[in-house]
Amino acid sequence: MTCFRFLPVGVLLSALVLCPGRISAQAPGSIEDAPATPPPAQQGPPAPSPGGQSNFLGKDMPFFDPGSEIISWDGKNWNINNNRLFQARFEKYLNSPESSSEADKEYQGTIAAIMDLLGPNRITPKTTDEAFQLLPKASEFEIDANLCDAIANQVYSSWLARRNRDRLAAANQSLEKERERLEWNATMTAKGSLLDSPRSSSKESVNAEIQKQAQLKRDIEMQPYVTRLAEVNALLKANQLKDEVAELQVKLEFQALLVQLFFQRRFQHVVIGTRFYRSIFADGDSQLKVGKDAKSLFSKTTGLPPTLGTLDAMANEIMRDVREGIAAFDFLLTKMELESATKRLAETFLIGEYLPDVRSLDREKKRKALAFAQISNQLLSAIEMKDYTLAEKLVAELSETARDFDSSKAMAAIETSKTVSAMHIAKARNAAVSGDKTTLEAELRAATEIWPRNPALAEVGAMIFSQADVQGRALVDFDQLLGQKNYRQIFDDRMRFIAATAMHPEKQEQLREVLDVITTIEAGIIRAQEIEKRGDAAGAWESAELTFRAHPEDNKLNQLRANLTTRASDFVRALREAEALEAKNQPGSSLAWYLKAQKEYPPSEFAREGIERITRQILPDAT
Repeated sequence: MTCFRFLPVGVLLSALVLCPGRISAQAPGSIEDAPATPPPAQQGPPAPSPGGQSNFLGKDMPFFDPGSEIISWDGKNWNINNNRLFQARFEKYLNSPESSSEADKEYQGTIAAIMDLLGPNRITPKTTDEAFQLLPKASEFEIDANLCDAIANQVYSSWLARRNRDRLAAANQSLEKERERLEWNATMTAKGSLLDSPRSSSKESVNAEIQKQAQLKRDIEMQPYVTRLAEVNALLKANQLKDEVAELQVKLEFQALLVQLFFQRRFQHVVIGTRFYRSIFADGDSQLKVGKDAKSLFSKTTGLPPTLGTLDAMANEIMRDVREGIAAFDFLLTKMELESATKRLAETFLIGEYLPDVRSLDREKKRKALAFAQISNQLLSAIEMKDYTLAEKLVAELSETARDFDSSKAMAAIETSKTVSAMHIAKARNAAVSGDKTTLEAELRAATEIWPRNPALAEVGAMIFSQADVQGRALVDFDQLLGQKNYRQIFDDRMRFIAATAMHPEKQEQLREVLDVITTIEAGIIRAQEIEKRGDAAGAWESAELTFRAHPEDNKLNQLRANLTTRASDFVRALREAEALEAKNQPGSSLAWYLKAQKEYPPSEFAREGIERITRQILPDAT
């Protein structure tokens, strides 16, 4: 796949932080592999990790297979598109307007000017200064997220370190002169002491005393010079160590920023940073000082050692790859090949979310991909819920709108389920004719589990409840439970009521509505439980609360909601207090509590909507 030349690293930059979840924008061709209730992550063999266990981002080294779009990490496998976080970010992008305002154009022009000034064929001290002066301007734009300021701060710190190095060099030069002066003085003092030595005597004992006194005199005269010379040598050694440590420290800080920008997928900033780095540190040392695990990750995903050139080349290659991905998306869109177009756009967005080619893509084009992704997900849900009538309709719709849509696997799943259900119904008819009630109920149960909305179930249902009293009792029970709004009990005993309402179209419709309600509630419960498994109690409560407000009568949902309320008590209390104050028409206090709720749980939709409502109420002219 062309779009994945450097995608292993690009995927690891973002996919490792995504938690696996429901399928998003995935072709229904893989429906047969989807379980009835998708698990958080499929268990699988751990990815190979040379050298034993690694502590980098988990127990095993992450590994991406571009052929199957599967990431293996920490003993788990999942598709890059099969996670909730990526689905949410991708759908937000597909619904957002294109970045084509004057501010966006000015920002990209500023970034292009900086990169041009730092180009290998143009870079000089003057162009470096001009590029540095443009960094604060680029940082003023919201999309930059002050990253150019971070680069500017690091460049400035590097320049300060360089100036400090010049000062140390000047100080060392003065100390060298001082050392030479001291050595000369010490030498002259020693020679002068020798010339001034008294004449020797004929007596050996007297000569020894004379030599001892002369040596003592030389030592006393030499002591100041020797002491000062030791101090100067120590200062020279300390300054040399300071120089080496200061340069190494500023290099490490600059390299850490570049690696961080790369892992944030800010590839334009990576190129700008690497060019500034080469301009400041012209010693040819481009080796990245990274840990053992990170070094192994770079070498395994790129086949190259972690160097400044590796980062620069990969960033440029990814930007080129993103341009090709957008061009491929445009071409596939014109050919009405929406399945491939949506996949290419998802892959391109994953690695180049912040690049101008991705940000400036026309929203109407993105909406076409969104429509295909939504229908695909609806098809997956229909097959998961065994609504094969709707699934068949959606397959026909996808085949009509997307020329490259492969309906063979989806239709195979639908037709197989229909055939198996028909076989069970045929056996149920035979059992009803022969009076075998046990086999009749077993076959009907099997047919209902495979295809709950099979129209043929009505005929067999009439055979099951041929006796008026049995069918009548079931209808009475149904009406009673319906009046009590005990939908859960109806759902649990649905096979009996499906058969009982077979001859009553109006009750069939009522039963269908009840089953739809419980199905919706069950989906909400599963969604909340999945969020809770990730440790997000507040998000799970909000998901359950959203379902509860539409269907407050379900006991199972109420129990889950009550349990989650205790786990996210601070957030729930703030939200309820805000809603109560809003109902009392106290907007100021209500807004404060909504803000507190948002502080407790920033992604809260309830808090965001409440803040927007109160803001419109307080400042009606501001909207």
